Amino acid sequence: MVRVQRNRRKTTAGNFLRRWGVFVSLSCILLLNGCLYPDEMRKQNNVNLQEYLPVVQQAVDVYREKTGVLPIKNSEIETPLYEKYVIDFQKLKERGLMSTLPPNAFESGGTYIYVLIHVEEKPEVRLMDLKGYQTVQELQANVEGYKTKNGKLPKGEPVSNGFHYLDFTQLGMKDPQLKSLFNRNQTVSFVLHDSGKVGIDIAPDLAKEIEKQQLASKLEAKQDLREILIQSTPFVPVPSFSYHWEKGQPVPVLEPVQETP
Repeated sequence: MVRVQRNRRKTTAGNFLRRWGVFVSLSCILLLNGCLYPDEMRKQNNVNLQEYLPVVQQAVDVYREKTGVLPIKNSEIETPLYEKYVIDFQKLKERGLMSTLPPNAFESGGTYIYVLIHVEEKPEVRLMDLKGYQTVQELQANVEGYKTKNGKLPKGEPVSNGFHYLDFTQLGMKDPQLKSLFNRNQTVSFVLHDSGKVGIDIAPDLAKEIEKQQLASKLEAKQDLREILIQSTPFVPVPSFSYHWEKGQPVPVLEPVQETP
């Protein structure tokens, strides 16, 4: 079994805030880079997304074979599963496995973080979109500010048990018009759990893919449907909730944090 290097100590409130702060800071830097160098950024991030995945995958596989561990950065236990295993390109470079980083990677000024999924089975490389991540974190801050001021959450129409669409009118702001990673002709909606947590609604993307693959009759009640998108695209659906198949449609559910064995 491949050993996964990560920080297993109990996360304190301070560490939790630092973890989120790092990603917010990265996103802010990306935003500034996009304003200062729009042409360069567009060129870097319009690179064929599939082009570098096999290159990074091969480097990860060789590193794992030679060292017995994965080239990933330490993460806190409470880090969501699809955000947890960020590839450490420095480790790959030190081993001579990569000399040039993908131009769409954050480390090269791009807007994607390269992550690993299925680390205990067969580690696979996927992309995490920082634009979507940043958007949700900004909305999360607005929701928390609204709740502090008004004593309630800005709930819109109900979605499922414990979930509502986010009401931008109550927040006093416009919908950010974020494009879906899985369908660039479609903008996403945002869902709000009763706990105050915000996520991207991936139900339309899931429904489309389930219909395309004719999976409806094969789905199990408690199956995490996000895996369908992960297996058919180069992306991880972050930040989003887990989705289950209920009454013929994908609905968000809030699951407890599960520590990987």
